[in-house]
Amino acid sequence: MNNKEMLEPFINESVFSDEAICEDCLLELFDRNNRRYLYPYTSCPSCGPKYTMLETLPFKRQHTAMKHWEMCAACRKEYEDPNDRRYQSELNSCPNCGPDYRLYHLGNVYDGEMMFQIAVGLLHSGEMIAVKSNGGYHLVCDATNIDAIKRLRKKIHRERKPFAMMAKDMEAVESVAHVSDKERKLLTSQRRPIVLLASKGVLPDVIAPNNKDLGIMLPYTALHHILFHFGAPEYLIMTSANYPGEPTIHQDEDIFRFAEAIDCACLVGERPIERSVDDSVVKQTKRGMLPIRRSRGFQTVFPIALATKRPILAVGADLKNTITLIKDDKVIMSHHLGDMTKYAAQLKFEKTLESYLRMFNISLKDTVIAHDLHPSYFTTQYAEEMNGYKHVAIQHHEAHLASVLAMKGEFERPVIGIIFDGTGYGTDGEIWGGEMFVGSLSRGFERVGHLRKAVLVGGDAAATMPVQALAGFVDDKDDIKMLEEKLRLPPHFTNARKIKAKNIHCFPTTSVGRLFDAAAAILGFHHDISFEGEAAIWLEHIATKGEWEEVYRFPWTGKELDYRPLLHDMILAKVKGNSPSSIARAFHRGLAQGVSNAIRSLSRQYEIDRVVLSGGVFQNSLLLADLSEMMEAAGIEMLFDSQTPVNDNGISLGQAAIAAMKCLKD
Repeated sequence: MNNKEMLEPFINESVFSDEAICEDCLLELFDRNNRRYLYPYTSCPSCGPKYTMLETLPFKRQHTAMKHWEMCAACRKEYEDPNDRRYQSELNSCPNCGPDYRLYHLGNVYDGEMMFQIAVGLLHSGEMIAVKSNGGYHLVCDATNIDAIKRLRKKIHRERKPFAMMAKDMEAVESVAHVSDKERKLLTSQRRPIVLLASKGVLPDVIAPNNKDLGIMLPYTALHHILFHFGAPEYLIMTSANYPGEPTIHQDEDIFRFAEAIDCACLVGERPIERSVDDSVVKQTKRGMLPIRRSRGFQTVFPIALATKRPILAVGADLKNTITLIKDDKVIMSHHLGDMTKYAAQLKFEKTLESYLRMFNISLKDTVIAHDLHPSYFTTQYAEEMNGYKHVAIQHHEAHLASVLAMKGEFERPVIGIIFDGTGYGTDGEIWGGEMFVGSLSRGFERVGHLRKAVLVGGDAAATMPVQALAGFVDDKDDIKMLEEKLRLPPHFTNARKIKAKNIHCFPTTSVGRLFDAAAAILGFHHDISFEGEAAIWLEHIATKGEWEEVYRFPWTGKELDYRPLLHDMILAKVKGNSPSSIARAFHRGLAQGVSNAIRSLSRQYEIDRVVLSGGVFQNSLLLADLSEMMEAAGIEMLFDSQTPVNDNGISLGQAAIAAMKCLKD
């Protein structure tokens, strides 16, 4: 069987995707007369896991996690009957021949209906359970039990990061969150992603502290539905079983060690997970669906009009990593692999990369390898050690821009690119993060503007301490005096200024992500950041509660966006006693107005009427809505990708697209 024959059924059957249990299987699941009554591995060709079960191609039972179980006569009959809905269902099983679940608690092992009854009882009593899902283990507890949630936070060291939830049904979702028709479609789709919804303030704040949104998903496996059937709380915390920065646990032996350390029960399925996959996270905006984490349920193989003579491998960035392959006219983009700061995540990256090369019969010596410019990235160093045909270093923010254009199939027409994020290695060796480009995928991109340079005081440490970030943005003596004397910033601000004055471990930056941190510090966010983007999320959260009374100044000079008047206006407003919510709202509006002015100026200068927005900063719904309104009024088209995240999840696709273009030119 050649590679083309292997790839074709792979795409047709969507075996790179895991989908929610279908209605037909649900009817069987709760039919007492059906042989799959309450069977937690119930699925069919139209639903259930596929990618997480896959070892290699082609998608046949012997190449999946189900190779350990032979079908019984009844399952075999279904599999072989062209008129049966389970015809050629490679994962077909039932209670008589397939794997099952067991509950482990305090040295006891339970199965059958008692297993579910005890598990539900534990949840109602405030206990935590590690529950095996399709792509890994979740940590589960009652989302209405404040003590249980606080205990979970303490056990896994997640001080303030929002927890994802699972609600019993749509009625339960609508009781705690505002849900539009489009959001309802996302929640009930076969992808079953976590959808960020505007909270009604009914559930405990400890679920998502200082956050206007709740991340909610609906049940997507037979097991989830069974737990609710037996009376589980209708709102469950459903967060990944791991410590911060680590990949989600998917091996049974690992979960037992983890559960012992945090003192929780384990609901363990016998069927192995071949590939660990996180839940996808999305939110609905006025521009369409905005993916935050592209993982379970998303299409992974798709056509692209970039047929190259050689395969392309792009290894992505170090945060929110994905890898992308281009072979012939197909793009193969991995699920979310995590942050490469942890050894376990690096192993997951390596295993996924090797399996993709093997599945698609790609030889490294014939492959063009694309990676980030940053010399210290794990992915860069890994790529440079690979024995490829050629290595291509791609600038981080250009890859962001290229990702959107590649997904849109836009290779020739020029665009303006506005790329705002926290950090990216620039072509000049400095830390970029507020970049403006013009160009196209075919002709390349030119950097034509950026945020005025600030200073990263203490380097990367500034990204975890907003007060320290603020010290790198403020130079005006009057502003400093107001911050220290009127607003009484903590001593850490003054200490950071002294370090800056001595130029000790200080680096120039154009990061808009750090600008958001600085703004948050002005309004009172003085503690350290406990998860990426926390200060910016907090700032957006309070901004949604206010109205802008004036537009703070964020002037475009023709080459730079000058943040100094923007922060000065914020400081003055805070000293005057304006509410933090109105100041935060005016900051967002002023930022959007400044960017809009820059785009319109560049549009006139280069005669381009289309703009791409990308980078993690544009996960901010408020900023995106303001800019959308302004671009529509200016008659400038906004290109927005609803399939690939604007954060670093999409970097590998952009790297691959730029590398492919370079190959076509060669």
